[in-house]
Amino acid sequence: MSSISRDALLTSLREVVGSDHVLTDEQSTRRFRKGHRTGEGGVLAVVRPGTLLEQWRVLQAAVAADRIVIMQAANTGLTGGSTPDGNNYDREIVLVSTLRITGVQLINDGQQVVCLPGATLDRLEQALAPLGREPHSVIGSSCIGASVLGGVCNNSGGALVRRGPAYTELALYAQVREDGTLELVNHLGIELGTSPEEILTRLQSGDYSPLHVRNDGAAKASDARYGEHVRDVDADTPARFNADPSRLFEASGSAGKLCLFAVRLDTYAKEASSVFYIGSNDPHDLTEVRRHLLAHLPRLPIAGEYIHRTAFDIGEKYGKDTFLVIDKFGTAKVPAAFALKSRVDGFFERFGLRGVADKVIQALMNLLPSHLPQRMREYRDRFEHHLLVRVSNDTLEQTRAFLAEYFANRSSGAFFECDAEEGRKAFLHRFAIAGAAIRYREAHRSSVEDIVALDIALRRNDRDWVETLPTEMEEQIIHKLYYGHFFCHVFHQDYIIRKGVDPLAMEHGMWALLDERRAEYPAEHNVGHLYVAKPALAGFYRELDPTNALNPGIGHTSKHKHWGECCDGH
Repeated sequence: MSSISRDALLTSLREVVGSDHVLTDEQSTRRFRKGHRTGEGGVLAVVRPGTLLEQWRVLQAAVAADRIVIMQAANTGLTGGSTPDGNNYDREIVLVSTLRITGVQLINDGQQVVCLPGATLDRLEQALAPLGREPHSVIGSSCIGASVLGGVCNNSGGALVRRGPAYTELALYAQVREDGTLELVNHLGIELGTSPEEILTRLQSGDYSPLHVRNDGAAKASDARYGEHVRDVDADTPARFNADPSRLFEASGSAGKLCLFAVRLDTYAKEASSVFYIGSNDPHDLTEVRRHLLAHLPRLPIAGEYIHRTAFDIGEKYGKDTFLVIDKFGTAKVPAAFALKSRVDGFFERFGLRGVADKVIQALMNLLPSHLPQRMREYRDRFEHHLLVRVSNDTLEQTRAFLAEYFANRSSGAFFECDAEEGRKAFLHRFAIAGAAIRYREAHRSSVEDIVALDIALRRNDRDWVETLPTEMEEQIIHKLYYGHFFCHVFHQDYIIRKGVDPLAMEHGMWALLDERRAEYPAEHNVGHLYVAKPALAGFYRELDPTNALNPGIGHTSKHKHWGECCDGH
C-alpha cells in the first residue's frame, strides 16, 4: 500500500472535484458499486469529475496513491464490467464516474463525431437527428442511457447488420505505463496542443477548427470491413465476438484498461426502410432466408432480429412497461425511469425489501391489455420462430419477391409486410424482451434462483442454430428465452433457473456445450466479471495496463498489482 493515507487521498480528490462529488457512504455509492444486472463490491470512494481536466487530475491522484481505478460511465453493462466484483482486491478502489462530462462535438459536417466520457447514445442520437444521420447503435442500449465510450470499450455489437461492433482507432486516452507513470495519448487525429492541460481544456471547450482535424484515412473511425465479413455465409467462424483480435485496438475493446477521454466515430445517413415479419415452425426456413438475403441482396439488410415464442411471451408480459414508456414518451425518458426505479429499490433495500418497484410495476402491467399488433399475436399462435427483417427501400422489391417465392408452397412458415406502426412495434417488442427475464425473476423470487444470461456467436455457416440441452439441464430451467441478431448469428440466451439450482455450475455447463459447438462467447456484452477472457483478450489487457492499476480482475484475470497470482484459479 502507498504511504499516502486514505484521508489524504480523499482530501486531494475533494480539492479536485469538490466535496459534493466525492461519495463515500454505502447509500450514495450504491448505484455506482452495483451493476445493472450483476456485480457489486466495496470502494474507497466514487468520484464524479465535471471536466476532462478534473478527470485527469483524479486519475493522477489515485495512481500516485497506488489505488485501483475503475472507470465507469452509465453503468448499464450486463456482465458487471464497470463495477467492483467482490472485496478481494489487494488495493482500495477509486471508482470514477464520468457521467457529468457530457459532450458531443460534430466534425466533418456531421459525418463524424467526437464524444466525451459522459456522452450517451441517446444524446448522440438526438444531436445527429437534425442532420438526417444516426450513430452506430440505435434503439437497444441507447434506451437505458448507455454511454458511447462504454460501447467502444466493449466492442459492443447491436442490431444493425452493416455496422458490426463499435470500433475506432481514433481516441484520446491515459495509460499507466510499466514504471507506474501516467501518460496522455492523443490519437484523436485532432491537433490540440502538447501538454495534458492544454489538450484536455481545448477539447472540452471545442477550441479547434476544421484545419486541426486530420482526415488522412490511415486510422479508421468504424469497422468498415464488417459488411463483407458478414456476407460470407459459408465461413466456418463467427462474424463477431468480443475476443476477436482483429477488432482489439487501443480504446476499442479496452474494457477499462485505459482511461478514455474521447473517441472519434463515424456517423451514418438515415435511410427509408421497410419491415417484414416472418414466422415458421421449421428453423430451416429462417436459415434459408438469412443465407439468401445476406449473400444475394445488392445491399445488406439493415437488421434481422430473431425471437423464439417463449421469449415473445415473456417479453409481452414482463417487458410491457419498457415497451409502453418508449412507445408513449420516447427513448429520452427511459434513463430517467431507470434511475427513479434504482432509487426506489435502494430505499426499500435498506429495510430488507427487495424488488419492490418491480413487483408494483408488474402488478399494474398485468391489468393492461396486450400492447402488440393483432397480426404479431396471430403469428405468435401459429409459429414457434419469428424473424423481423428490416431492409432499405432500394432492396424492398427484391426482398418481397424472394419471400413470396420461398413461402409460396410451404406450410411451415409465412410472412407479412408490416405497416409503419407494426414495424416500429415489432422491433420495440424485440428490445423490450432483453430486460424481461430480470423482471420475471423479481416477480417470482420464491421459485426462481437466478438468471443465466449468455450472448453467443455461432459460426456463419452453422445451420444447426437451435439449441438442444441435455434432459438434466432442461429439468433445472423454468424458461429459456432465445432472441438475437440472427443475420450476424449472435444469440442472446437467458435461462431462468429453478430455486435451489447453482447458476454458476449451470453456466459452466453451458460453456462446455458451446465449446462443443465451436461457438464464441461472449459475442457483444464483453467478458465483464462473468466470462473468462481468452488468451488473446487477456494478453491485450495486460499490454494496455502492465501494472494492473485499471479495472483489475476483468475476465477472471488477476486482481493483484503487476498481475500477481493470475488468474483467480481459472
